[in-house]
Amino acid sequence: MDEGTDARDILENRTLPLRRGYIGVVNRSQKDIEGRKDIRAALAGERKFFLSHPAYRHMADRMGTPFLQRVLNQQLTNHIKDTLPALRNKLQSQLLAMEKDVEEFKNFRPDDPSRKTKAMMQMCTQFGGDFEKSIEGSGAEISTLELSGGAKINRIFHERFPFELVKMEFDERELRREIGIIIKNIHAIRTGLFTPDMAFEAVVKKQIEKLKGPSLKCVDMVISELTNVVHKCSEKMNRYPRLREEVERIVNTRIREQEQRVKDQLLLLVDVQLSYMNTNHEDFIGFAKAQDKSENTAKRKVGNQVIRKGWLTLHNISFMKGGSKEFWFVLTTESLSWFKDEEEKEKKFMIPLDGLKIRDMEGGLFSHKNMFAIFNPESRNVYKDYKQLELSGESQDDIDSWKASFLRAGVYPDRSQEEGNTTAKDDIGSMDPQLERQVETIRNLVDSYMKIVNKTQRDLVPKTIMFLCVNNVQEFIGAELMAHLYSTVDQQSLMEESQEEAQRREELLRMYHATKEALAIIGDINVTTNSTPTPPPVDNDWLHIDQTTNGGGSRPSSPKPSRGGPPPPLPNRPGPGGSSMPSRPAPSIPNRPAPTAPGGGPPIPAFNQSGRASIYLAQQASKGAAPYAGEIAQSAAPYAADIARSAAPYAADAARSAAPLIAQGIAQGTKSYLSNQYGSQRGRPSSAGPPGVPKIPDRPSIPSRPNLL
Repeated sequence: MDEGTDARDILENRTLPLRRGYIGVVNRSQKDIEGRKDIRAALAGERKFFLSHPAYRHMADRMGTPFLQRVLNQQLTNHIKDTLPALRNKLQSQLLAMEKDVEEFKNFRPDDPSRKTKAMMQMCTQFGGDFEKSIEGSGAEISTLELSGGAKINRIFHERFPFELVKMEFDERELRREIGIIIKNIHAIRTGLFTPDMAFEAVVKKQIEKLKGPSLKCVDMVISELTNVVHKCSEKMNRYPRLREEVERIVNTRIREQEQRVKDQLLLLVDVQLSYMNTNHEDFIGFAKAQDKSENTAKRKVGNQVIRKGWLTLHNISFMKGGSKEFWFVLTTESLSWFKDEEEKEKKFMIPLDGLKIRDMEGGLFSHKNMFAIFNPESRNVYKDYKQLELSGESQDDIDSWKASFLRAGVYPDRSQEEGNTTAKDDIGSMDPQLERQVETIRNLVDSYMKIVNKTQRDLVPKTIMFLCVNNVQEFIGAELMAHLYSTVDQQSLMEESQEEAQRREELLRMYHATKEALAIIGDINVTTNSTPTPPPVDNDWLHIDQTTNGGGSRPSSPKPSRGGPPPPLPNRPGPGGSSMPSRPAPSIPNRPAPTAPGGGPPIPAFNQSGRASIYLAQQASKGAAPYAGEIAQSAAPYAADIARSAAPYAADAARSAAPLIAQGIAQGTKSYLSNQYGSQRGRPSSAGPPGVPKIPDRPSIPSRPNLL
């Protein structure tokens, strides 16, 4: 700032009010920098400046770089304390998330001799627990993304295995052809009068022999799923790669051993069924009842119940109508319906299931990998003008589940072949009515007995697999796994930690301790620091008023100070010799209205008694003393500056005009007064002044607010 000016009104927050006000500082000038002025000396000079300056001394405790530093530190402290709650919550969440992982090795000591043994026992115990939970379905950690191992094995037992049995069982045309050939071969050259029992046993044994394939396939699917469960449960042993590899090898070896035992046992079950035909079974119909009647009765008892719901894609729609499209299908015991979505409000179509069959779709340009078709064996239209419905799902498991559901609804897979039918006609020829009755009788007996055998097989195969394989492996993991580990591999080499796991452990421990330290620091900050409230908002009405006056895009003008506060100080223009002198000729004294008149300026400040005495002396001295005019004018010049400085709040033009007018009036009045008083006594003007006349003081102290008259 220029010398003689000040920023009092700005620093007092009057010109442009801010919520937190202003803080004045004195920076080092270029001259100070070139002169290598010390920072401490600059701070001391700044402090001296604010204490000695008349415009700033009353607020010196709120000025300066040290005060600015304290204010900024407090603002930073307030901001930190405002953001600490959210940061603390985030750190606490991270700490809780890491707590479980760090729990096992937060007290990790590499030099502990029992550490490896303890870690191996913990890993094996945890592996056994995870395997049991995956199979039994117990525990709190239940996946919401995919089926567990136990759930998949259950689907194999109750969906995949029954579906395989039904595909083998219901091959109607092939069964009738075989029965007819067997009856003719038994009669041979003779003409049979009665239905032969040997035909029944021959057909039944051939059908029972076919049960071996589905049973062994069920074992293979269960073994594959058990292997996946073992691999997934051993993922927590990644810290020790050799331990995981050895555990998987031992458990999988046990699974393969039990797999062979299970297969041998299932083959034994089939052989037991082949050894004796129990025609006195309570569920066997004998030669009396017809199977068709019993089936219709059972179906009427079931009623129209919903079997399955889900999304399927319908493919054989005209490409002009959009090609394949996904619908929501609902399968009941009597019909198949599909809707636009799962809300089931807009039904697209419904077809009855009577007489329908299903088959897999293979080959073709537009064939789908997971696809099957529903059709009528009598070549009737199934849906509008289409002979079949071509459906697909998201995965093969989904398709297999839908096929099993169709089996429950009485829609069976079709295995008939045209070539087999032609061969059957050629071999059998035109059957006579007696042979047709014998074939129908044997067919019903075989159907009834095979239902008993299949029911027994569906019950015993899952039980055998669970007993000899699943439960046995589970017991082996809990009782014998540790013994095999100790006996086969060196413990030290088995528990070698992988480099990646060591780095992960160190990083996790570092983050864990850093998080705890951060939470402790946050607690100390909350205890040791205090936050100051935010100052109340300032009145910004003047900003909106000035924007309205100046236009929407112009810069708002500075507000005027309040009426109750002191007027802003006027800047002084330094003159030669350090005194405040006007830079232009003095204008005439303006005629100002009284302070109470409308439109008048601010009230004229009143001088104290010393000021009145100085002005009275000037008025008396202005009547004479012409010979002393030059000296007195030179001596009275500081008075004008002091008076102008005292009257600064009056107005800018008053300050500029008062100094030369007062100086001129004092000079002329003093010259006239001295000439009249002492010129007649000496006869000439004298520059030395008469004896006894008091000398005009150099610069008496003028009060800050004289009363100009």
